Amino acid sequence: MAVTLINSDELPQLDVYHHVAVASGSKTIYLAGQVAWDAAPDLATQTEQAYVNVHTALKAAGASFKDLARVRMYVVDWTPDKMPALLEGIENAMKQVGETAKPPATLIGVAALDVPEHLVEIEATAVID
Repeated sequence: MAVTLINSDELPQLDVYHHVAVASGSKTIYLAGQVAWDAAPDLATQTEQAYVNVHTALKAAGASFKDLARVRMYVVDWTPDKMPALLEGIENAMKQVGETAKPPATLIGVAALDVPEHLVEIEATAVID
């Protein structure tokens, strides 16, 4: 594996992602932000589709979720009460594509995305040998 995910014992232990990704591969893959063009207008469904799109883009580059070094999630009008819907979408996508990786992740609340219908955009970086 070109990416090793770790957590420091001195940082909070979270179930949703790892704090550190150590990349030792020779090829870096940068994915454009993925959105849900045809998904229903709810955060869980759009998150699921965006993550499935990330999976599809990774496959096109010869990679998988296990190769992710980081993920950035941009969520429109973010408030903490949206976390359950976001996590539901991620969990559903992982089940759909058969993946379990939890790379370092950053969640960024934004005022808007490219079109008013989009509620979430997922951007990712992967490393492979």
